Amino acid sequence: MLLFFLRSIFMERISRRYPYILSSFRMVYCSQFSEKSVFMDIRTIYHASVPDWLLPFLEVPEMRRLKDVGMNCGCEYTSLPPFRKIHSYSRWDHSVGTALIVWHFTEDPQQTLSALFHDISTPAFAHSVDFLRGDHQTQEATESGTLEMIRSSSSIQALLRPLGLTAEDVGDYHRFPIADNVSPRLCADRLEYSCGNIIQFDFASAVEVRSLVEDLAVGKNEDGEDELIFSSMDAAVSFARLAMKCSHVYVSDGDRYAMQTLADLLWDALQDDLISLEDLYTTESRVISTITASVRYRERWEKFCSLSAVLCSDQPDKNEGWRIIPSKKRYIDPFVLHSGRVSSKDADFALQVRQFLEQSLDHWVRGI
Repeated sequence: MLLFFLRSIFMERISRRYPYILSSFRMVYCSQFSEKSVFMDIRTIYHASVPDWLLPFLEVPEMRRLKDVGMNCGCEYTSLPPFRKIHSYSRWDHSVGTALIVWHFTEDPQQTLSALFHDISTPAFAHSVDFLRGDHQTQEATESGTLEMIRSSSSIQALLRPLGLTAEDVGDYHRFPIADNVSPRLCADRLEYSCGNIIQFDFASAVEVRSLVEDLAVGKNEDGEDELIFSSMDAAVSFARLAMKCSHVYVSDGDRYAMQTLADLLWDALQDDLISLEDLYTTESRVISTITASVRYRERWEKFCSLSAVLCSDQPDKNEGWRIIPSKKRYIDPFVLHSGRVSSKDADFALQVRQFLEQSLDHWVRGI
């Protein structure tokens, strides 16, 4: 923990004066030390340890690439709050955590591997590439290619055979409601990134999050389908409110502006043949290194990294850079044993949901 404390002090001191140095530090730290990140300890919240049979799957090349693809879609390279102080949190961390949740509740290798591989085809900067493709409001464009990537991996195929599984068996986690289901229901995917970000954004401690996760079990929801449900209303309400705090971050002016700015930068780099679409399916370190080899794009990258605040207005002034940026709204409304959805029992949370869904994103924003 001392390492993380000292690292936080270091990052705070250089973040405002040297944003490019900070982004480079994050890039190297994330790519080389993901397995040593704070999320090693957080994984034990989901399950005591990684089962032996699962370990080889975590280290295949297709999975290791995700150690250098962040969970915050490039926002973590900026100096925006709350991203400027966050620890390394990679798609690999998230995928392993999601798999451990599924294993904990099902002990089914097929479902567990489907959860592990659900982000295997995610490009560098993740959903910012959805913005690049104009998919702001569903953010599903980056999900394509999962089955094809599993099929084409000789390493994964060799590990699947002894388990009697095929790529088709583990290539679509949407088939398994504990791994994934329809929003705003709770599943392993939403549980993991919510817990991870609740801790990242300092909304609650790992100890507090552990107590909430320990209240969960597999049960039947109002439609008779399997879902991760809470035993206690108090725990469910606490989790729902914390997850809602994350929801506001995901659609905040800063998050949306950063993702759109990065998407524009990547689009221009593609048009200038500085990078290719194939490059986006390598690592963030590689894409950043390629982009910053160009003086002009290095300046743009440094400006992106220095982004520290976002202005908003109903009527933009004459300064350049004003944008209206839509975004997907996601939240979680947990189910409670013998009680139903939190929103049906807790008036305050029901109001939070209504206000969140009614929140307009139609105003102009500009970064500084």
